[in-house]
Amino acid sequence: MKSVDKKFANQQSLSSKKEIERIKFEEDIVAEVKRDFLDRQEARRNIERQWQLNMNFVAGNQYCSITDMGEIEEYSKQYFWQEREVYNHIAPIIESRIAKLGKVRPTLSVAPNSSSEIDVGSAKVSRKILNAVNHNLKINDKIAEATNWSEICGTGFYKVVWNSDVGEVVGLTIDNQPIKKGEVDVSVCSPFEIFPESNTTETIDEQISIIHAKPYKVSEIKMLWGADVEPENIDVLTLSNSNLAGGLGYSASVPKIISQKASDSAVVIERYEKPSLEYPNGRVVIVAGNKLLAIGDLPYINKKEGKRGFPFIKQCSIPQPASFWGVSVIERLIPVQRSYNAIKNRKHEFLNRIAMGILSVEDGSVDIESLEVEGLSPGKVLVYRQGSTPPKIMETNSLPTSFENEEDKLLEEFSHIAGISDLSVARETYSTNMSGTALELLISQETDRLQTSIDQIKSALKDIGSQVLRLYKQFASAKRLGKIVDENGAIELFYWSNSDISSDDVVLDTTNEITETLSQKRNMIFELLNAGLLTDENGKMSSSTKQKVLEMIGFGVWQDGNDMLELHRKKAGKENVEMLSQNKVKLLEVDDNEVHIKEHTAFLLSLNETELGDRYDAVAELILKHIDEHKHKISVA
Repeated sequence: MKSVDKKFANQQSLSSKKEIERIKFEEDIVAEVKRDFLDRQEARRNIERQWQLNMNFVAGNQYCSITDMGEIEEYSKQYFWQEREVYNHIAPIIESRIAKLGKVRPTLSVAPNSSSEIDVGSAKVSRKILNAVNHNLKINDKIAEATNWSEICGTGFYKVVWNSDVGEVVGLTIDNQPIKKGEVDVSVCSPFEIFPESNTTETIDEQISIIHAKPYKVSEIKMLWGADVEPENIDVLTLSNSNLAGGLGYSASVPKIISQKASDSAVVIERYEKPSLEYPNGRVVIVAGNKLLAIGDLPYINKKEGKRGFPFIKQCSIPQPASFWGVSVIERLIPVQRSYNAIKNRKHEFLNRIAMGILSVEDGSVDIESLEVEGLSPGKVLVYRQGSTPPKIMETNSLPTSFENEEDKLLEEFSHIAGISDLSVARETYSTNMSGTALELLISQETDRLQTSIDQIKSALKDIGSQVLRLYKQFASAKRLGKIVDENGAIELFYWSNSDISSDDVVLDTTNEITETLSQKRNMIFELLNAGLLTDENGKMSSSTKQKVLEMIGFGVWQDGNDMLELHRKKAGKENVEMLSQNKVKLLEVDDNEVHIKEHTAFLLSLNETELGDRYDAVAELILKHIDEHKHKISVA
């Protein structure tokens, strides 16, 4: 009996020791992650202040600056009569840049691994998957949101993850909780949430680790991670009003960006660590308050060659050498905006002096207090001391031309720095005597100034597409139903699984969207038609070409999705997949035999004997027999 009690005591002691070690490990790693986070915050403090200054200037709070202590400070009037209006040219410039960049919405396509019919078909399925994701997740709206961040702060981020809590229910857990198929989720992260290990390492993949810090309600943390966390005092950016603007006799209110404390919330710190010798699959540590919420390998195989990496994608406005962070054009416009506000306000002060006048009064000749309050109003009876000089308005010179010249130069400088201008405003730059070719050349030069930002959007979109396909390849094992809705409202349904994804080489199927309008595209297509480049040697146009032409000129809805030739091709493609699985396919009376023979023959010629191995002969024989059946139906007819 004593030996049993001793054994039980030893087990309890061992269990208690392990629990103490576990608690000590969690405390150490939480403390280390939080210390790392604070160090990264301090290292990036000056960069964040510049972002806040940019946001203030866009909002209209333009009488502020960054102090030597690294804080945003507003400065007030020096005199009560000083004009302090804001003439905000930065906001419309940013709006114009965002509007132009909003036209950059290229279509994603997937390059097949080889020219075989199987790989080509797989690439088509991958493209359909990307189109379905683009529709379901509203990727274009997310690009617009990230572009807003990148244009104002210089950098925006996307986060591509797998959400296992959405999708079709496929079963139940032991606790009768639903098990869902899961779907890819793409979200936009502001630059304030992302903390790289090094601010001088340019790309995300070169970083050793990245922290994503985001405030959550403590109730939300409890729901997502099942942990009770104490609320913290968190600095969050919010919009307020500043009364520092205005002029002589009035004041004006302008919006400003300030930092306030949020209650009932805590910061969730997710630290993603790159694969290393110690952690071959990388590591992610999630901490909130003083608790360790989760720890484990990097969850996603989202890089080339089946490697794990960070789920983040960066989009810059203007990339900066030897810096992780991009540059916003606002930083270059701020000095010009300050000078423009100054010249306009000094100009209005000068006009105030001319309009209101400056009185010259002999000491003791009149009641000064009454004159200060009422001025020289029309019909006023002015009583002054006998024998003294009556008050008179001092002469002032006319407005110097240097004011006008400087104002015009600053307006030109806005356009020059921003890389955009408005044809309706820039009358000196765009003369009415200019030829169409000269105007196109100038517009093309403006587009070239935006090309860096355009390339950043396209590169980010390609990375999003690649990561989406890799996540589906990793997690989408069961058959799924995809839906594509085109611009004409036509709906196409298709079934797929991760085995249908053989390539994640995403390419862009696009042209220069900014310079090419719909009218220009239509004119180009009509020129191609007139040149006979879209017809065969007999001058006839195939049904598929006709459908494509109508889609490109914006009238694709005329087909109503009922092109018979295309339907027969799709049916033949489905039959090819069935025969590849060695399933026999029956012919239908409505089949277009000639179309089916062409599609089946092309599929047979593209079969890769090495990939199929022992199955090649059986699959080839099955396809040949099916082709013979189609030929027999033609001969009988």
